[in-house]
Amino acid sequence: QVQLAESGGGLVQPGGSLRLSCAASGTIYSINSMGWYHQAPGKERELVAVISSDGSTIYGDSVKGRFTSSRDNAKNVYLQMESLKPGDTAVAYCYVRAIAGVSPHEFDYWGQGTQVTVSS
Repeated sequence: QVQLAESGGGLVQPGGSLRLSCAASGTIYSINSMGWYHQAPGKERELVAVISSDGSTIYGDSVKGRFTSSRDNAKNVYLQMESLKPGDTAVAYCYVRAIAGVSPHEFDYWGQGTQVTVSS
């Protein structure tokens, strides 16, 4: 139904930058929202950036002014991360809310996660 292929994670020094990409594929009829949630060790998964179908974007408070997310018509979503801090270390999960497969209802879909490590 929906597969989310994430890429771009890795190790970066504090103050550095990293760009994450996610490509959605499968039997997708429509996509409502796309974005990113990050889960730091021992913490709950938190919203980082979610883009609605109209292009409006919601950012988590901790990343406002540092992270920028975008999406395109090819069912891709990106996250440009700037001025990274050690506290940004987390598993980054791609998120899609879509109508897919045999169901006419919207469901949330998640990528497998990609590790983002900020350390000197």
